[in-house]
Amino acid sequence: MCGRIALFSPPARMARLLEATLAEGIDPEGRPTWNLGPTRVLDGVRDVDGGRLLDRYRWGLVPSWAKDLTIASKTFNARAETVATKPSFRAAYKARRLLLPIDGFYEWDHSVTPKPQPHYFTRADGAPLVCAGLWESWHDPADPEAPTMQTATMLTTEAGDDMAAMHHRMPVILEPEVFDLWLTAASDELDALEPLLGPAPGGTLQHHPVNRAVGSVSNDGPQLIEPEPPSRLF
Repeated sequence: MCGRIALFSPPARMARLLEATLAEGIDPEGRPTWNLGPTRVLDGVRDVDGGRLLDRYRWGLVPSWAKDLTIASKTFNARAETVATKPSFRAAYKARRLLLPIDGFYEWDHSVTPKPQPHYFTRADGAPLVCAGLWESWHDPADPEAPTMQTATMLTTEAGDDMAAMHHRMPVILEPEVFDLWLTAASDELDALEPLLGPAPGGTLQHHPVNRAVGSVSNDGPQLIEPEPPSRLF
């Protein structure tokens, strides 16, 4: 699973890299965070009439039929193997796919004792990671006056060479040449998406151990992604 990310690049930079425009009301500088978890807000890029729009989404997908937000605690990730059939995700997979640009993500090495050791993962080439996502619009049926909420999930797949020693799952990472296909494939063209849902090739990611303070979302700041000195790893 992927449940903790770093998103400190400004929305204006992510939009520029993904050839997207900013949605109305989006602060171009954003609010940088080095420790973003589910139910908080992240950036996502979707197709809008043949163009790309960067907007903000609450992390944890809430299907339109949900009665409340509690489902979001279980839907911040979607398994690539079942996304086309699982009721929570299948409608969004057909028609509401998203690019989720992030600076990096965290995963914990449970082979380290007495406490698991967090590692920070980034692209080896220094570019932002662009993960496959889905989005939904949700309106609280108990409050007709409530605003519509945009929510999102991140797809995960079996771990590739860069992750297998740490965890059995990893985010689905997309390359620029497939961005358009991911965003715009029609509901009768979903077979073309299946090759995109596997693990990234070995060498795509790099990682290093970081301070265990990242385990609490109340901690934030650039110090969280700094390499942990070897003397403090155990």
